[in-house]
Amino acid sequence: MAKKAKQVKLEVRLSQLSDIDGIFDLVERSYTGFQDSYTKGMIRGQITNYPEGNFVATLNGKIVGYSASILISEKKATAKHTWASITGRGYGSTHDEDGDILYGYETCVDPDIRGQRIGQRLYNARKRLVKYERLKGIVFAGRIPNLKKKIKQVESVEDYINQVKDKKIRDTTLGFQLRNGFEVLGVLEKYLPDDKESMGYGVHLIWRNSEYEARDSKADRPIKQNSVRIVSVQYQQRGIKSFKEFEDLVEYYVDVTADYRADFVLFPELFTMQLLSIKNEEVTADVAIEHMTAYTEDVKSLFQRLAVKYNVNIIAGSHPTKVGDRVHNISYICLRDGQIHEQAKIHPTPDEQYWWNIEGGDEVKVIDTDCGPIGVLICYDSEFPELTRHLANQGINILFVPFLTDNRQAYCRVKFCCQARAIENQIYVAMAGNVGNLPRVNNVDIQYAQSCILTPCDFPFARDGIAADTTPNVEMVAIADLRIDTLLEARQNGAVKNLKDRRHDLYSVTWHGK
Repeated sequence: MAKKAKQVKLEVRLSQLSDIDGIFDLVERSYTGFQDSYTKGMIRGQITNYPEGNFVATLNGKIVGYSASILISEKKATAKHTWASITGRGYGSTHDEDGDILYGYETCVDPDIRGQRIGQRLYNARKRLVKYERLKGIVFAGRIPNLKKKIKQVESVEDYINQVKDKKIRDTTLGFQLRNGFEVLGVLEKYLPDDKESMGYGVHLIWRNSEYEARDSKADRPIKQNSVRIVSVQYQQRGIKSFKEFEDLVEYYVDVTADYRADFVLFPELFTMQLLSIKNEEVTADVAIEHMTAYTEDVKSLFQRLAVKYNVNIIAGSHPTKVGDRVHNISYICLRDGQIHEQAKIHPTPDEQYWWNIEGGDEVKVIDTDCGPIGVLICYDSEFPELTRHLANQGINILFVPFLTDNRQAYCRVKFCCQARAIENQIYVAMAGNVGNLPRVNNVDIQYAQSCILTPCDFPFARDGIAADTTPNVEMVAIADLRIDTLLEARQNGAVKNLKDRRHDLYSVTWHGK
């Protein structure tokens, strides 16, 4: 009896955020010598910054090919550049919505898969995209991995390329690109310095779209309705007698938020510390924090339930949490579909470290929501610009900052830094802090706050960069509608273009870790 043929399913589709682990594994298999500089954060940025330009090839569900692209201007694409400068160090953050050239900066195929024309399929997907978007063509810098082996046989890199054209030297990579209709524009020196096989060189290539027709700028097209409503809760600290009383207070605010049909509600840092008033024990600060960690699962369960019940995404301030034998200050992000995400505070303040033995986390996460990717930085973390820039590289539009400050100077440090983060990254920043005091409860300091929702400083936004704020030290909420389309328009055509004008050839944020 004849064997039944094994079913093979090969598919090329748009990449998704759920593909990140599979793409990262593919990169690890595909490259030798410089894969250590590739991170999952970079892949997230590539997908988030231009989802339509990123493709994966899957064979029976396994990712065996990947390509990443961005839109940029023809002038920029055809000028001298490096991989780092033109791609935002690999994050794709240089993507220009009004670009007329598709710039391909990543293509890799599983070295164990032969004869399936994976590379050809990915190139074809790019060409279809170019025709669909009515772009001028595709530009990229190709590798020449045989150059180091052949360098003594040629007079120069240009001579090597000519000999490949004349079929005197076999180079499967460059030969493949030439057969696909790409023309050589020249050679880019130090394009990818870690590519030792290509000696750092890239062959500057272009494929011209014969069907190109000039299109209107996207800036001239009608702006679509695209609004996100945010509520920042300026929470009053008050003595309570049970966890049920805490639940009722929190649910009141979430209920109010739902009445306003908000998409997000933000609570302050460590606002759960009022739980210490239930027993009000005379204990040292580090013991009090240990006691607080016992409420972690109850706190998570409460906010998860409320997020689903009231159909709102909740950034639940932060809460002391045991991680192994360490204590972290963690924000729980409870989405209205039931998911729970965590973001630990990276930089505990000196007092948190000394009195409470709180230690810092080691990962800053982008959180995918039904309103787009967001980031959360707890209080002091907002004073370190590298963290927000790392999140912005991966495509966030909104940053949430729960904070706890005990005097005006401390508050101003956080507020002014958040305003700077909004301007330099062209994002929205929401802040929420505690007010009131618990004078008969040990280990809870005095509070000072003026919660607010901040914008970049440009013509489409509030004149002082504040979309909404509260009265200082009064229990209340700040509410604002934030237009994501306006934000993206400002990045493209604002009075200043902080994201587009970054000098990736001179500086960058490097995240040490996968």
